[in-house]
Amino acid sequence: MIRIVFTIWVVCLTFSVQAQQDIKRPRLVVGIVLDQMRWDYLYRYYPRFAETGGFKRMINQGFSCENTLIPYAPTVTACGHSSIYTGTVPAVNGITGNSWWDREKQRSVYCTEDKTVQTVGSNSAQGKMSPRNMLVTTICDEMRLATNFRSKVIGVAIKDRGGILPAGHSANAAYWYDNSNGNWISSTYYMNDLPEWVTAFNKRKLPDAYYEKGWSTLYPLSTYQQSTADDKSWEGKPFGSALPYDLQKFIGKDYGKISTTPMGNSLTMEFAKAALTGEKLGTDSYTDFLAVSFSSPDYIGHTFGPNSVEAEDGFLRFDRELGAFLNLLDKQVGKGQYTVFLSADHGAAHIPEFMQENKLPGGRVFAGKLTEKINKELKGIYGIANIILSDDNYQMHLNHKALDSAQTDKKQVIQKITEMLLADPGIDRVFPLAELNNIPLPHRIREMLNNGYHPGRNGDIQYILKPGYIDAYGNTGTTHGLWNPYDAHIPLLWYGWGIRQGKTNRETYMTDIAPTLAALLHIQMPSGTTGQPIPELIK
Repeated sequence: MIRIVFTIWVVCLTFSVQAQQDIKRPRLVVGIVLDQMRWDYLYRYYPRFAETGGFKRMINQGFSCENTLIPYAPTVTACGHSSIYTGTVPAVNGITGNSWWDREKQRSVYCTEDKTVQTVGSNSAQGKMSPRNMLVTTICDEMRLATNFRSKVIGVAIKDRGGILPAGHSANAAYWYDNSNGNWISSTYYMNDLPEWVTAFNKRKLPDAYYEKGWSTLYPLSTYQQSTADDKSWEGKPFGSALPYDLQKFIGKDYGKISTTPMGNSLTMEFAKAALTGEKLGTDSYTDFLAVSFSSPDYIGHTFGPNSVEAEDGFLRFDRELGAFLNLLDKQVGKGQYTVFLSADHGAAHIPEFMQENKLPGGRVFAGKLTEKINKELKGIYGIANIILSDDNYQMHLNHKALDSAQTDKKQVIQKITEMLLADPGIDRVFPLAELNNIPLPHRIREMLNNGYHPGRNGDIQYILKPGYIDAYGNTGTTHGLWNPYDAHIPLLWYGWGIRQGKTNRETYMTDIAPTLAALLHIQMPSGTTGQPIPELIK
């Protein structure tokens, strides 16, 4: 009897394994998100990308979706990473900004904050993070579900939100960078102790080694013809006036500065390689997923702008590292045995002063200062302090409790706020969000705002800046966040197992990435998916 039961068990196990092997899937999927990469960088820097680099390999041997757009606003980091991997928009996945004013909690909430967990790998509070604020599954979660949790999922990024949100709720781990000590950390949401390979990686003290070398351009400075002259007045100056930058003074003292250099990408890439080896990704019959976000382009872009030597040098260096990483995947996972996609969470506006110097429209709106001014004027009128509680995500959030208590006419308050906002020369439209679908507005913009709206996590009044204008905190650098093509047109490249060679110029969306992967992998789409598969890229 025991022999019969054992035989049946072996047969069932064999059938289960065989069934898994009969489903054609790659050994590994690698998702690469470049934090702040405009689509036009692919061709702006194309002549300078190395023939053995990563971008030309993916463009020429893989599939390029040339007209990929973000279908919502605000176009910011947390929304981008969650929407790529959930296949849906903030209106469904709940990630409506990097932070948002929560009406129920009556405070600003950070996208991945979680006060119920503790930091793993550091004594700082930077590990008190998890994906719990995201309301739906990611494609990584669905990969885990499809294999009864045998697939491994690892998320990696300097920014916590760049590692956590893509990996999803059921990930084996997500890791991010602690800028207080230069270590990679996680949280008790995933584990109680760092794996040995992470501890060993941290002991290498790579940030100090990068600081020791400093930042010089990859090529002679005079060859950076796609950039403005170095040392423009509108650029931030975190390291000095101009390249090359001596970074030795930060050794052992300031581990945050590494993020605003190309070495932040190098640090992330080295950690991704360590994860590939340490977790033995892509080495068995169950498809694993490595979700890597490169945060440094965003720090560099915000500080120096899209037309800077620093931005160009960062992408030329990343191109080489991407090529080397693909070569490593060929060696460790097997050529043709892995699938890679590369995209971005958002683009960026040109620095307004650069635009003005070249007789192009652009400027700065200081929304924070504007909010302070309006609150002061409203207090003089109504006797209520802080009527505007938050101006997160290009929206004004009203103090309903105070207004209701004073029995104040909210429509009148909203009208006064609207008039004050429109007095700023950089603001184009202002309207109550309750009237979004009734006001004259181009369909695409209205749809993007609708897709970014989630009850309880959005405001009362929406304002839209004029094209070329940015919501500024200072007089240097740039940002992103609105509906315009410079913020919303992103690259989308595919390469490897199951991918055709070619390109499409038809309109595709960030939210199409997850359902395309689901179709490619023969698994269910994430639970909130509103995007569609891109059939022309699948073999």
